[in-house]
Amino acid sequence: MRPYEVMIIFDAGLEEETIRAVIDRATEALTARGGTVVRVDRWGRRRFAYELKHRLEGYYVLVEANAEPAAMAEMDRVLSLADEVLRHKVIRIADRLAGRARRPASAPTEPTGV
Repeated sequence: MRPYEVMIIFDAGLEEETIRAVIDRATEALTARGGTVVRVDRWGRRRFAYELKHRLEGYYVLVEANAEPAAMAEMDRVLSLADEVLRHKVIRIADRLAGRARRPASAPTEPTGV
């Protein structure tokens, strides 16, 4: 399983229930294929740096998950089909940044007490 972050930007005019329904639909697609959702962080309304689809504000949500690439591709597909999502980005987190650095097979030992 690989660590991922998914940033989702919704239309700021949507109801909380609508946003929650889209997030639930996307995370269910992920968990149905063996992935796990680590955290869903709702950032709330933020102003855009530039106009995006004739809007100046969006509702940001960050989803952290562990999944295989096929499961994450399904979540990406579900988000791309949702009309409520203005933009989304799936990013694979490097193992060393996720706190899961690979260790060498056998670490050299140093003699003690010599």
